[in-house]
Amino acid sequence: MTITKSIKRLLGGVATAAVLATGAHAQEVTLKLHQFLPAQANVPKLVLDVWADRIEGASEGRIKIDRFPSMQLGGKPPGLMDQAIDGVADVVWTVVGYTPGRFPSTEVFELPFMVDDARAASCAYWKMFEEHMKEDEFKSVKILGTWVHGPGVIHTADPVETPADLQGMKIRGGSRLVNELLSLSGATPVGMPVPAISEGLSKGVIDGTTIPWEVTGALKVPELVENHTEFEGPALYTLTFVLAMNKGVYDGLSDDLKKVVDENSGLDFSIFAGGVMSDTDGPSRDLAVDAGNNIITVSDTTEWQNLTSPIYDTWVADMQSKNIDGQGLIDQAKSLMGGECKGAKSEM
Repeated sequence: MTITKSIKRLLGGVATAAVLATGAHAQEVTLKLHQFLPAQANVPKLVLDVWADRIEGASEGRIKIDRFPSMQLGGKPPGLMDQAIDGVADVVWTVVGYTPGRFPSTEVFELPFMVDDARAASCAYWKMFEEHMKEDEFKSVKILGTWVHGPGVIHTADPVETPADLQGMKIRGGSRLVNELLSLSGATPVGMPVPAISEGLSKGVIDGTTIPWEVTGALKVPELVENHTEFEGPALYTLTFVLAMNKGVYDGLSDDLKKVVDENSGLDFSIFAGGVMSDTDGPSRDLAVDAGNNIITVSDTTEWQNLTSPIYDTWVADMQSKNIDGQGLIDQAKSLMGGECKGAKSEM
């Protein structure tokens, strides 16, 4: 073999090695997405799958997202955030209120009669997350989206028109502040993750539940109770959600893959997610109507607002004890929802 041929072969080997190295660099990253609802429920189907599909498409297959609904990776819904922190899952969707007091600033969007538009609130939530929560309460994870659902509704075996009608009932509450609301009305609040609601109602463990319309179909709530109480104007309550990613996994992505994740997350995605949850209230409500259930619409909410107004004072005092300006958060949230975020729309 001549020296020239040897050099060519050597150079060829180097080129092959470079191609293989590039191929290895471009190898798929597989992320485990874990959440608590069945795959066919609205949020997994219309929000999380849309997000995951966009990530996979924008990365040209370099990121693959395996989806694990209904807590298939083990554990219980309140443990999802720790699963993201500990790496049991790479990405989780969870209700922030499953861990009461752990992420206190988010509760500003859970106060009674605070939110009247899920898109505006989700927009404000993201902006306030970036300003107040990103480097403090959520410093252990990479937050990809922040949003709220549509108006909270009370679903009960017996009709509820006034707060007094709740007295003596055992009602599932979705967050610390919802439980306070229920207690003020004379109900007994019962802590229970969303997936347990159906069994709780069917076995009589609870007399009713607080959840938005959108998830009632997946949980068969219109088949288990016949009365539904909704409110005109600002929502009786809303809950806050996050889509969170393990920080080490995110930091380990190449810069171009981080860009893919970032461009499909954040403010626009948050508005999209909150909007989808709100928009799917209607079709789910129709299921209760079709079943002939009793839908009570409270148009004058004065009695309810008077009952729940002390929650604001106790919340502000509680925030102050944590060195958080609760009144400042309330004022900022209202300002954003009524101004910069009013009429917010998503490009997703």
